Amino acid sequence: MIPTTMTFDVTILGSNSALPAHGRHPTSQVVNHNEKFYLLDCGEGTQMRLSDLKIKRSKIDQIFISHFHGDHYYGLIGLITSYHLLQRQAPLHIFSPRGLKEIFDANFKYSQTHLVFDLQFHEIDCNQSEVIYENDDISVKTILMNHRIPCTGFLFREKKHARKINAEKIQEYHVPISAIADLKKGKDFISGSEIIPNAELTLDPSPERTYAFCSDTLFNEGIIPTIEGVDLLYHESTFMNESADRAAQTFHSTTLQAATIAQKANVKKLIIGHFSAKYSDLNLMVEEARTIFPNTELALEGEKFEVGAAVFQPTL
Repeated sequence: MIPTTMTFDVTILGSNSALPAHGRHPTSQVVNHNEKFYLLDCGEGTQMRLSDLKIKRSKIDQIFISHFHGDHYYGLIGLITSYHLLQRQAPLHIFSPRGLKEIFDANFKYSQTHLVFDLQFHEIDCNQSEVIYENDDISVKTILMNHRIPCTGFLFREKKHARKINAEKIQEYHVPISAIADLKKGKDFISGSEIIPNAELTLDPSPERTYAFCSDTLFNEGIIPTIEGVDLLYHESTFMNESADRAAQTFHSTTLQAATIAQKANVKKLIIGHFSAKYSDLNLMVEEARTIFPNTELALEGEKFEVGAAVFQPTL
């Protein structure tokens, strides 16, 4: 039996707000769940950051765009064009508020571009929180942001894991490999007239891990029920508390507001980003957030954050 780690992590590609500054780029992140890659927002320079961090763009099949302010999607046309030039074959799925297809159709019309791959647009309803994507391992649900234009965040939640096989008990009861699949599903093992309870042969599965990406928003306690108890929360923190009025005017959040959401939602870890260009020293921002929520980190570009504890899935 060889244990294998089920990866679940987030890599920061860009962490600044509207203007690139201090070596920081506009918003973009990559979620890696069990070697399936998901792109969250695509600010200017995203594909260069992918190259810098040696993340293959070809591994990305789903892209999630939170809203249509340029610092969250202006890198997308360049990325799509690169896929076209590189003769991508696999379909690419883009989830966004209504209107993105129209933007792309205009671009393709005037550039006389005819993509060599299938580009599929999926419209998000920004008025209700709902699951917009799922596969066998994970689901993605929208989180309703309160921003100047329609905007959502995204909640990545692992699906329930199979029960873990207790190797010692399997050997003790001489359970054949052919019975493993049913044991993982919670079934008992029947050997002749003897029934061996599943709990004797297996262990409880690891808890499902969760990551919440909260894009641009005013302070909004309405999101707390959706993100309650997540392992890792990213929440925009454009300004420090001294600029709370400016944050309200621009429909953004401050460090203390993000930390308050993390505290009230009882999350395990907070990362803050979407920094205003006015701040060169980000340590001041994280120090302020930690006065309310100590387990806060900066969304520094190139940093990789693990989501929850690593899950070991035994293979026989």
